[in-house]
Amino acid sequence: MKTKVFCMLVAFLAFTSCSQDELQTNPAEMQITQTDPLTAKQINEKINETIKTGKRFSWKESSDHFVWSGIFQGNKLASIGFGNSFDRSETPDSKEIENMILQTIEKYEGKKDRILLSSDEFLNQIDVVLEKQETVIALRKLKQIRYLEPADYRYFENENKFSGAAKSSSSSGCGYESLALNAADYTTVTPNAKAPWSFAKHNITNAWSYSTGAGVTIGLIDSGVSSNQTLLGSSFNNGNSSGRTISKNGVYVDSVWPWSTGFDGSDDKCGHGTSMASAMAAPRNNQGQPVGVAYNANLISYRAASNVVLDGYHEQNGVKTAFTNLGNTASVKIISMSMGHVFSVGKIEDGVKYAYSKGKLIFCAGGTSTSFTTFVGVIFPAWMPETQAVTGVKENTSNQKCDVCHSGEEIDFTYQMERASGSNIPVLSYYNGQTDYVGGSSVATASTAGIAALVWSKNPSWTRDQVLNKMRQSATYYPTKNADYGYGNINVLQAVQ
Repeated sequence: MKTKVFCMLVAFLAFTSCSQDELQTNPAEMQITQTDPLTAKQINEKINETIKTGKRFSWKESSDHFVWSGIFQGNKLASIGFGNSFDRSETPDSKEIENMILQTIEKYEGKKDRILLSSDEFLNQIDVVLEKQETVIALRKLKQIRYLEPADYRYFENENKFSGAAKSSSSSGCGYESLALNAADYTTVTPNAKAPWSFAKHNITNAWSYSTGAGVTIGLIDSGVSSNQTLLGSSFNNGNSSGRTISKNGVYVDSVWPWSTGFDGSDDKCGHGTSMASAMAAPRNNQGQPVGVAYNANLISYRAASNVVLDGYHEQNGVKTAFTNLGNTASVKIISMSMGHVFSVGKIEDGVKYAYSKGKLIFCAGGTSTSFTTFVGVIFPAWMPETQAVTGVKENTSNQKCDVCHSGEEIDFTYQMERASGSNIPVLSYYNGQTDYVGGSSVATASTAGIAALVWSKNPSWTRDQVLNKMRQSATYYPTKNADYGYGNINVLQAVQ
């Protein structure tokens, strides 16, 4: 069965190394003796070498020459985080620091125009055009700079190119398939909705006697929501789900050129975001379609990227913007994102921290990929302490990851999403009146965000930490986290009683 999963197709079969002399060059010597940038192939090989050994690659820990090479090979764009805080409102002299950085760039670049590409309204973060290695060296010496990294280096695109792997829907989490549901994979609940098999495993249907998510708003950061699916549109608030709202937004610029502007709308052109919206909040009515975990919760969706692999300037910028916008939306209590990267992205990290500082409870996918790359471990930003990392496990287990799911010490919760039969979770299709299945840590994350909405709806005066503690207390391994699966599966009935 072909399922749409959150795929981190990194093509690690292409691990051919740089020469030993090149890889062992002292960083200090490198910036003096190497005047030519590394090729994209050399950059990817070095990144892969780090990840393959179980370590995390970081631009911050790389040499000046390596960072400059990444900037040079990424349209000469750099992302700069500055100040003592990510939050502009907490940095009275943020504008002065920004101007000082721009003056430093002007000095070393020898020009004053076409340097600043964008300046974030809420974060101490700017995107600039850099060409010279000397500029990178000078900037990284400034104590006011928190990070300086390539803003448009396309790691995954290069990896596909060098490995000879063709782009496909399975490599990006996208797909428009519609599949008839096996009767064994759901139960019918009033008035005529299909409750996925996983709901009984987590005691969700019984929990509905206490909470249905009413009054709670979930923010979804993904590829958008299909305009062809009315149950996630004009019919979102009917039947037993009457009286709630859905809002669709778009903050993604669909262009290969970083300097392009103009968002391309909220409509899902991938299919992944539609599946996530369905898993967490599809309506409960008489149309015979799959229902979401929190079928009375409100939903605010953001089309922030074209697919789940956050590669390149516009996708990373879109995700950053979605996090800050949702952070600034008072009604939003929960944010769910089933997308990511194999190494950290400074501007996204700032966006996550900003939303967290506003009291949001954030769930991120622990990672899904083809079976030979699951050794990557938990991906970014799920590994951040500000997020709750979720992964998928097999039916009736809490410590057997799904065939394509990642695990690791950063995982906080698990969700049963893979049956012995191979079936995953029934959801609404991209197309109206049709159904589909979705798997991986993606649907595990969206479903867990729905669970959080049930808990918060039952206890509307609670803080984020109180909701989170209740979820932990109702899970398999509480009070001691499992080394690779966190607190395990949540008993939702227990969590809302």
